[in-house]
Amino acid sequence: MCYNRHLLFIFSANYNEAYMEFDKLVVSFLVDEVVGGFFISVPPGHIACLYDRGRGVLNKTWGPGLHLKIPFWQIAKLFNAQILEYNISRNFHDVTKEALGSKPLIATTKDGSDVEIEGSILFKINRQQAPQIWENIGENFISKVVRPVSNSKILSVLSEVTFDQLKTYRGQVEKKVKEELHESFKDKGLICEGFLLSEFHKHLQSNEVPQTQISQPVVTGA
Repeated sequence: MCYNRHLLFIFSANYNEAYMEFDKLVVSFLVDEVVGGFFISVPPGHIACLYDRGRGVLNKTWGPGLHLKIPFWQIAKLFNAQILEYNISRNFHDVTKEALGSKPLIATTKDGSDVEIEGSILFKINRQQAPQIWENIGENFISKVVRPVSNSKILSVLSEVTFDQLKTYRGQVEKKVKEELHESFKDKGLICEGFLLSEFHKHLQSNEVPQTQISQPVVTGA
């Protein structure tokens, strides 16, 4: 009898311990669900889109603040709606394909000069079109849109001017590139805010030496 009571006590203790662990798990799950499932917390400078399992990506965005959603049934996605800078620079390090930048571009001008280009592109997401970006392009809009479109438009505009015109009409060239980018970006849900040339010079092949570095021949007396 005592043995049975001892077994019952051990079973009861183990059951209670297991129940307490399960209870902690349930409480923890519910707390996480209340915080992360019922609400969308959108920080300043961001917007949120919702994927509804019954209706797909909803054609609506939510601005900064705390918003309600249906847990399990709806999934929120945050997007940065601030102005972003895409740098074209020799100091750029290609860590991931979604990094905001690229190495300098080599463009061929109208007079056949190969020019190395560095600069920056300012752009942002069109808030109203964020759902379309998520549904049609996804998160990889840098590698799918910004980088290839930027490279194409910059090279195209520079092919229409000579190297001397690029030096003389730098501002007009920047404006032309910005307009071309804006037209190409807007159908993809992006807005181009500006393009700036930070540096450009004639590109030298690896076996070429800049003229200023060529030493002058030494003339000896007769």
